[in-house]
Amino acid sequence: MLIYSMGVSVDGFIADREGAFGWTIPNEEQFRFHIAQTRELGCHLCGRRLYETLLPWETDPSMRDNDLHAAFADIWCALPKVVFSRTLHSVQGNARLAEASVAEEAAAALDATDKDIAIGGAALATAAIELGLVDELRMFRNPVVVGGGTPFLPPVTKDVPLELIDTRTFGSHVIYERYRRARDQSG
Repeated sequence: MLIYSMGVSVDGFIADREGAFGWTIPNEEQFRFHIAQTRELGCHLCGRRLYETLLPWETDPSMRDNDLHAAFADIWCALPKVVFSRTLHSVQGNARLAEASVAEEAAAALDATDKDIAIGGAALATAAIELGLVDELRMFRNPVVVGGGTPFLPPVTKDVPLELIDTRTFGSHVIYERYRRARDQSG
């Protein structure tokens, strides 16, 4: 299954008008939840900015400043990553640059593991959503309205029916929403 998961504002943005997303930083309870979810993945398809944002977890020893951070760093370092970029010529850690299309790389990643695959980065996820590749949407809806910025979802030309399969409210008042794409059961 291909999963798109991000922190999002109440009005549907993953970053504000200035590109900031500090309001998505998880508290300890939510961070533990993220660790558990990341542990279940077989690969992560990343856009360049997401890759660069998360790279310190692989390269900066100070990110291991407590047991929770060390646990996440261990899981993130072990997780294979495919990075989509037109500007990077090399990547570090357990990552490689994408050599094929989003559809081909997603299919190859899914074929290479019996685990779920995550996709992240707004532009990359948009491409996968437009191709109908994303099976699940997982939103961590933060109690803030930012009024514009980078949208979680692209505009669509036809409805995409979803099934709500899980919700959870964290002590920080962040609401986790998990939706599965409703597949046509006819014919």
